[in-house]
Amino acid sequence: MASTETTPPAERVKTDDLAGLEAGLDALDSVQVRRAPVREVLLKKVLPPVLAIVLVLVVWQLLVTFEVADEGKLPSPGAVWDSLSTMWLEGTLLQVLWTSVSRALLGFLLALAIGTPLGLLVARVGVVRTAIGPILSGLQSLPSVAWVAPAVLWLGLNDSMMFAVILLGAVPSIANGLVAGVDQVPPLFLRAGRTLGATGLKGAWHIVMPAALPGYLAGLKQGWAFSWRSLMAAEIIASSPDLGLGLGQLLENGRNNFDMPGIFLAIFLILLVGVAIDLLVFSPVERAVLRRRGLLVKA
Repeated sequence: MASTETTPPAERVKTDDLAGLEAGLDALDSVQVRRAPVREVLLKKVLPPVLAIVLVLVVWQLLVTFEVADEGKLPSPGAVWDSLSTMWLEGTLLQVLWTSVSRALLGFLLALAIGTPLGLLVARVGVVRTAIGPILSGLQSLPSVAWVAPAVLWLGLNDSMMFAVILLGAVPSIANGLVAGVDQVPPLFLRAGRTLGATGLKGAWHIVMPAALPGYLAGLKQGWAFSWRSLMAAEIIASSPDLGLGLGQLLENGRNNFDMPGIFLAIFLILLVGVAIDLLVFSPVERAVLRRRGLLVKA
């Protein structure tokens, strides 16, 4: 065996370079996801939004205390809390929340089932993209409230009308999000998939969808936002005893009764549901996808 002294300098340089490269690759492989301690989570994730909410409440109360606006136009936080307590004691709070949330979730799932294959079709078939791609973009920019009137005339005052408005608002967003994700898939992935026999539906499931997942998730988040906003518009405009009391109707009832605490409570609940769905559903899924792709790894 040749000693280090007899090894030519050029070979020693190559050996050192390879050793350094191997060490670097090993270091990358050995990077582990560090679970943040509870104290760090509380300080970085929980404390900032809590402080922001407290600041908003303080400013709100100061505006009421110094009578910047008439109490009939700007109720105090205590008055809104009293409205919340009354609904809770009457047993109507959870019922109102469930009426709207169940409609929105079911409508979103229907939009997901329609928008996903539609997005794949538009992204992968040129003729279809040319024909209906601009229409989807136009529908996405159309305010969902515009669909309430024709939906009522077509379907009447029932849940089918609500779901129609949700679908017309959410399907274009989901489809366009998937199209954008597919457009960002590197062509090399598609060629490699075809080489391995992943064509047609198999290629779409194993190659296209995983590669387009970030854009697809963005489309899903936007689709949920459109679902929620479309439902609120439908519930505010279309009212009937057969539809039950949802958050949109609660807001409209507050306006009709000149009940500003009730109006502010309805706005708060609508905002709360939107934030809760994002934090409990979409954010964990998004973090999981980014973590699997090595984008959330901490040394």
